[in-house]
Amino acid sequence: MEELHSETQQAEPEPAPKIIGLTGGIGSGKTTVAHFIEEFGFPVYYSDDRAKAIVNESEDLKIKIKELLGEDSYDEQGLYDRKFVASKVFNNNDLLQQLNEIIHPAVRIDFENWVKKQSKYLVFKETALLFELKLNRQCYKSLLVTAEDNIRAKRVMDRDNKTYREVEAVMEKQMPERDKIKMADCIIYNNTNLEELKEQTEKVIFSIE
Repeated sequence: MEELHSETQQAEPEPAPKIIGLTGGIGSGKTTVAHFIEEFGFPVYYSDDRAKAIVNESEDLKIKIKELLGEDSYDEQGLYDRKFVASKVFNNNDLLQQLNEIIHPAVRIDFENWVKKQSKYLVFKETALLFELKLNRQCYKSLLVTAEDNIRAKRVMDRDNKTYREVEAVMEKQMPERDKIKMADCIIYNNTNLEELKEQTEKVIFSIE
């Protein structure tokens, strides 16, 4: 006699997606690679964009940030004043660390809730501070987008109308590319053109097992 199976028998749960940490320094082309990844059908969580939203959405964060940096952290409309905050923390690593300790746990929870809604076998977490905050330890693989320093500087100067010294000051604050390269599982070198960048991106992401 054939064994009867209950119609209410639960199906096997879908395996959790593998999280790929996507990072790159200023002018590396990280965001462009993220858009290519989306074109190839994989979801990307933009940590920096979500952080910008969360500091305006969360009343709890607003209170903590004002306590840390002052009432001017938010403008008259109650919106996060990025320029003011940047001026307070740019040359104060202690304040920057305290600010990160307020914002990043909220972003982590937001990311975890986002992952639960995804159905692809790979999901990508775009973040500038993947290695600095040791977020790569929470990822299946890390993917670094990098380029030669002079190329990165030129891109930012053209994009943001900044001087070389202004860009250099930002780059000096970031982890050196050579250190990131040593830590990354996968690397995309963005020294040429968009066509080659897209080809590299496709090759790398579809090689992840």
